[in-house]
Amino acid sequence: MKTRLDQFDAEKGLDRGRSKLVEAVWYLLKCVFLLSALPWPMGLKAKLLRAFGAKVGEGVVIKPRVNVHFPWKLKVGDHAWIGEEVFILNFEPVKIGAQACISQRAFLCTGNHDYRDPQFSYRNAPITIGSGAWIGAGVFVGPGVEVGEEAVAAAGSVITRNVPANTIVAGNPASERGPRWKSEDGRN
Repeated sequence: MKTRLDQFDAEKGLDRGRSKLVEAVWYLLKCVFLLSALPWPMGLKAKLLRAFGAKVGEGVVIKPRVNVHFPWKLKVGDHAWIGEEVFILNFEPVKIGAQACISQRAFLCTGNHDYRDPQFSYRNAPITIGSGAWIGAGVFVGPGVEVGEEAVAAAGSVITRNVPANTIVAGNPASERGPRWKSEDGRN
């Protein structure tokens, strides 16, 4: 069998969630206000995301050059941080919990392809980042991943499997390195 990208159907298996017109308007506004290096007020960026259907909590920090593919498939909890050059490729829903930090150049990618299908059909899945979790700089989070509450992904990690709550992971592929917070009695 051989790959047949000429037979790939970009619309099959992908619910864009809005009309092409809404998507085009979003892309234009995102280029000016989110992808720009200009330090637009974070409140303005949050309002713009909300206007396009995102659920954005109070006190959310959105740094410059953030790329949100489909805002109508994004939910961000109160006081979460989204760092410079974060890319949220959310063909499927992405949920970022309250107090979570997504550091610079992290890539939350809900999109994938079935490499065993000659037509390369989509194999997309949502991503959930738990409250208080920290996704370090340059981390890749793949489709279908759930990062538990208070978990940490060290810089440069590649996460393709779920991360339990209060767990530190690092590496490519990411592996568990221990607990983030010690228990009250000082044990892990």
